[in-house]
Amino acid sequence: MSTNSIWLNANYFSLLSFLTLSVASFQNATVYDVENTIFVDEFWGNYYGNKYRHFSEAWRLQSKEDARNMFYFAYDSYMKYAFPQDELNPIACTGRGPDISNPSNLNINDVLGNFSLALVDSLDTLAIMGNSSEFKKAVQTVVESVSFDLNSTVQVFEANIRVLGSLLSAHLIITDPKQPFGDMRPDGYNDELLSMAHDLAVRLLPAFEKTKNGIPFPRVNLKFGVPNDTITQTATAGAGSLLLEFGTLSRLIGDPTFENAARRAVDELWSRRDAKTGLVGVAIDVNTGKWMGRQSGLGAGADSFFEYLLKAYILFGEERDLHMFTEAIQSIKDHLRRGRKHCNEGQGDPPIYVNVDILSGSMVNTWIDSLQAFLPGLLVLSGDIEEAICCHALYYAIWRRYDALPERFNWQLKAPDVRFYPLRPELMESTYLLYRVTTSPHHPTIL
Repeated sequence: MSTNSIWLNANYFSLLSFLTLSVASFQNATVYDVENTIFVDEFWGNYYGNKYRHFSEAWRLQSKEDARNMFYFAYDSYMKYAFPQDELNPIACTGRGPDISNPSNLNINDVLGNFSLALVDSLDTLAIMGNSSEFKKAVQTVVESVSFDLNSTVQVFEANIRVLGSLLSAHLIITDPKQPFGDMRPDGYNDELLSMAHDLAVRLLPAFEKTKNGIPFPRVNLKFGVPNDTITQTATAGAGSLLLEFGTLSRLIGDPTFENAARRAVDELWSRRDAKTGLVGVAIDVNTGKWMGRQSGLGAGADSFFEYLLKAYILFGEERDLHMFTEAIQSIKDHLRRGRKHCNEGQGDPPIYVNVDILSGSMVNTWIDSLQAFLPGLLVLSGDIEEAICCHALYYAIWRRYDALPERFNWQLKAPDVRFYPLRPELMESTYLLYRVTTSPHHPTIL
């Protein structure tokens, strides 16, 4: 393994596990002594209730075991009833892959590609659970049974975060010299997962190469490239949330092609931000390079674009990523943030981040969506802890009302606009990161 690979291994592993991340390491970050602020005495009591202010060791251990049991219930059921298909249909208790009979069924076909998705996606979780034997068995199964030489049209973003990211994560866990979860090194392992990741990334590259500006098409066929009839509208998040995985692959194999492609896409999107507001849109046409509509926000279509800017800086240490993130978050606070100036003092409503017109910054609707719950976690990573706590309170209040986050919630009507909840992880990640930095006993009770 090259020097760059060893350096990347340690840094990427830190990003995956969360446990070694420190907000104090960020340039110009402020780490608040939350235990001595108003939040401990007033915020937790007023917003969350006193019953959440104690989290015993026995409760913590039981919650840990409950999470483990839930994972194995899902994993074992998939392996028993669904493998080698992509996922388990929990109602029919059968496996499910792409909807070949209906190519327009994008909810299914964007994600499922006939590559045993649930197994690939579970590799790093098996390691974190400390299950060395099952992890090694699963790695062998993936190597022997999964291929990407498929006539499957998938979304570039989904294949990247779910499949490419999982293969790279598992490879880094295997090759980590510290082996923090136990011995996760399969006998005779010869970088097969890394080779598979490389193969997949090569099959995703046509999405970038078929556009003049390098903003990738949203979908690609793994065998034949970009379909002739594919749509040209892509989400800002979809096109701009590829750098962590593509950059990791490039540095592990010593080929800058993939990182360069992902960085060019980010740069092209960034260059199209509005000159007056500094905001980006939520969707763009890859051929014309023009925003599709005038909405700008933090939810669906834009969310992970901002997340990847900061996490790319954490992972790679490139100052330009931090510069873009810092400028982007300032534009967001200038134009999307409503409510009183300070989170925990002053007059007016608590802060909320709304959807606005990209050109003027004026509000365009009165809803937020569940994807936007990533924001408190991102604010934690940037060192803005008090703002993170305030933002988290909004989503937790919605969660307490419904025991879920509605896909879209109208904050003016105080009612859901879209009433389903597809088990999104954003609120959980934000809650976990807040717990790691505040050590407040409240946060594990949410998880």
